[in-house]
Amino acid sequence: MLAVPVIDISSFRMPYADPAARSEVVRRVDEAARTVGFMQITGHGISESTLTDFTRATDSFFALDAAAKAKYRCPPGINRGYTPPKAESLANSLGLASAADLFEAINVGSSAADFPGLGLPEDVYAPNVYPAEVPGFEAAVTAWFESAGRVARTMVRIFGVALGGSEDYFERFTNHSIDVLRMNNYRLPGPDVQLEQDQLGMGAHTDYGIVTVLWADQVPGLEIHGVDGNWHPVLPAGGALLVNLGDATARWTNEEWISTLHRVAAPRIDGRLVPRRSAAYFHDGNIDAVIECLPSCVSAGNPARYEPVTVGEHLAAKLAGSRGGQLNPNATREAARLRPM
Repeated sequence: MLAVPVIDISSFRMPYADPAARSEVVRRVDEAARTVGFMQITGHGISESTLTDFTRATDSFFALDAAAKAKYRCPPGINRGYTPPKAESLANSLGLASAADLFEAINVGSSAADFPGLGLPEDVYAPNVYPAEVPGFEAAVTAWFESAGRVARTMVRIFGVALGGSEDYFERFTNHSIDVLRMNNYRLPGPDVQLEQDQLGMGAHTDYGIVTVLWADQVPGLEIHGVDGNWHPVLPAGGALLVNLGDATARWTNEEWISTLHRVAAPRIDGRLVPRRSAAYFHDGNIDAVIECLPSCVSAGNPARYEPVTVGEHLAAKLAGSRGGQLNPNATREAARLRPM
C-alpha cells in the first residue's frame, strides 16, 4: 500500500495559531507534495450537516431519469451542467486513447458575475444550471462549493509559505480563479455486468489546475500511480478530504511537486460492482495567469522542463481531450509515466 499522509490543517484556520504548529503543517505538506502528490486533510472545518445536505441533493439529482438529467447538458466547450455516462474519456487529456468512462457528473463553478468589472469570458466563467426537479439543490451545492473552496484556498496559502515564503504568494495567480465542482456518480448497470476491455469508472489522468479537494465514499475504486509504476488503492480516511496537486502546480514547481496520475477502477467489493460517489473541487487559477517555472525551482543543473503557458490555454487543451475527444498533444511528460521507460 502507498502511504498517503494524514495532515491536520486546523492551525491555518486559526488567526493566532502557534507558529511552530503552522511550520509543521508546511513541512508535512511540502514532503507529501514532493513524494506522493496526495494527502488526507483533517481539521478542514466542514460540518457533517453540510456534507449530509450536499450528498442528499446530489443523490436526488442522479436518481432522476435520463430525460430529466439531459435537460441540464450544456453546449460543447462549456464546463458546466450534466454529463451522461460514457460521454468522456479522461485518458484523452493525456493524449491516450481509451474506452469511454463509466461515470456521470454534474458541474458547477465560478462565473463571470462573481468577478464584476473584469470582463471575463462567459464561455469559461459560465453561468451555472441547477435542476428544478430537486428542491434545495442550489443551496446545498453552493454551501459545499463555498466550503470546499475555503479548503482549497487554505491549501494554496500553505503552498505559498512552502514555495515562496508568504501565504499570499499565489494571490496574483488566483484572485479570479476558474473553480469547478464536479459531482460524480459511478453509474453501473448492475453488479454482474461485463465491462468493455480496459473500461474504467474514470480513466487515468492528472488533474489540470493548482489543487483538487476531493470528497468520496469510503468505497474502493480510487487508485494512484506510484513511482514504482504500480497502481495503489486509496480509501479516504474517516472525516478526511483527499487533496492532490494538479498540473499547474507541477509546472510552476518544475516537477519538484508532483501532479500524480490517478484513476477510478470500476468499484468492487468482494468481486461485485458497487455504487460509488465523489465530488472534486478544482481550484485552477486565473485564466490569464502564466504558468512558468518559479525562479526558486530552476537552476543551471535543473533547467525549466516546460514552456510558459496561460492557465486558459492549458485547461483548453486538457478539456478538448477529456470532453471533446481530441487527444491532447501537450501532456507527453505526464503520459510517459504510464509507458515503459
